[in-house]
Amino acid sequence: MAKLIGREYSRVLTSIRGTIGYLAPEWISGVAITSKADVYSFGMMLFEIISGKRNSEKLGDGESAFFPCWAVGKIAKGEVLALLDYRLDGNANMEELMRASRVAYWCIQDDENDRPAMGNVVQILEGLIDVNMPPIPRSIRILIDNSS
Repeated sequence: MAKLIGREYSRVLTSIRGTIGYLAPEWISGVAITSKADVYSFGMMLFEIISGKRNSEKLGDGESAFFPCWAVGKIAKGEVLALLDYRLDGNANMEELMRASRVAYWCIQDDENDRPAMGNVVQILEGLIDVNMPPIPRSIRILIDNSS
């Protein structure tokens, strides 16, 4: 929809739609929405597909854990196998798992300009383009620091 309407109208014609935790930061900040908001949501869904877990989990004490905070730490340490859905018993191609984890990590960057276009995401997942380690998104760094 953002592509069809154009950047100058998106703030006026759209309102927040989606599930909290999957919405890009620009929805909250009031910045005009672009197709990169969908890239953010895709990254969250990709983490969910890889892990078999929701992006947030209620803990017993009324607290909740935000899965991407934990996932980002594991990816940064090179421990991507820890992200894999336990029901797969570790049965995964490590190169594909690393690639999918990194692209998910790129997709959830705070700044929409740092997120890849979906065409690039497809090429990365197909192995046609290499993907480097992204920086830790500012919002996730804040959440990690606050939970420590």
